Amino acid sequence: MPFKSKAQRRKFAELLMTGKISDQTYEEWNRSTGRKELPERVHPKTGRGAKAKKRSTSKTKTKKTASRSKARKR
Repeated sequence: MPFKSKAQRRKFAELLMTGKISDQTYEEWNRSTGRKELPERVHPKTGRGAKAKKRSTSKTKTKKTASRSKARKR
């Protein structure tokens, strides 16, 4: 199974150093990947720093009834 990203390759190297996977497993994955140019991450994180703005409920404006003065007599 080839590596899909540089991040995955780093993670496997870390697991190899801590002894959680064998040297054979790492080498098998490394050989199957070959000399491919791998992306940094397969699925980049989107919108990490930007939070969606919370929309406040708009207050309904009530129409003011204009107090009309009585028609002027001429």
